[in-house]
Amino acid sequence: MIIPIPTNKKRFVIHLRIRAHRTMELGIQAYDPRYPHTYYLRRKARFLNPSQQRDFELKFPVSSKKMELFLFDKNAVHDEHFSVISFKVVEMEPALVWASEAQHRFLKFAIEFAQKAGHTPTGFYDSQNQEFLFHYVASITDPLGKELITPARTHRLMPRVQISKRLFVGYSIPIRVAILAHEGCHWFLNTRSQITADVCGIKQYLDYGFPKIEAVYAMTKIFGSYPQLIGQAQLERTREVLDFIESYTHEKESIRYT
Repeated sequence: MIIPIPTNKKRFVIHLRIRAHRTMELGIQAYDPRYPHTYYLRRKARFLNPSQQRDFELKFPVSSKKMELFLFDKNAVHDEHFSVISFKVVEMEPALVWASEAQHRFLKFAIEFAQKAGHTPTGFYDSQNQEFLFHYVASITDPLGKELITPARTHRLMPRVQISKRLFVGYSIPIRVAILAHEGCHWFLNTRSQITADVCGIKQYLDYGFPKIEAVYAMTKIFGSYPQLIGQAQLERTREVLDFIESYTHEKESIRYT
């Protein structure tokens, strides 16, 4: 089931209720139909009981001019095993990110690049005033030419980020933003601490309105994908940041409803 959405680059939230007609796994994808590798959201949800209903809140703090929402049974070629009970699109509140003007400019540049990274060629990309530079490479390698597992890294002496296209193409747009926000925090905080940059970047990401579930995915599936190579320290880092995500989103929700 494909639902066209005239997004026109606006911020919005979709409230969706789905009823399953049997045990199934639902796939949910939102993308720009004009370009490849432009997923603004990718989810899956299990329905364990026939006639089970589930509500979904799908957040889109950024969007393209056009978008399609694709709902599908992951184990069938038709849509007979579920029904859309309700579908509502509401405007999303403005982003409130506490950061310097330069950090806001970097985040804006990062979001714009994240939206086109799936279909743009490798090369150098300057921000509008040439304040920041993204070097989009086929893959990130060490001095001996061996590919590194990192999706991006920041130059220590200048605001330049090197980004792996091979890895970025496979990520959703929110995950790309989370990674770039992390790299920007390395520069702005002048820190080599990964946890410090993680917390700073994830906080900006969440404050902008990006969904918590994508941030969790970024930590568990990307930063923690290679425990055999990066070891116990990386796993501890992942746990610390996941704890921060949980506590910070709980705090934001508490403030919202008081």
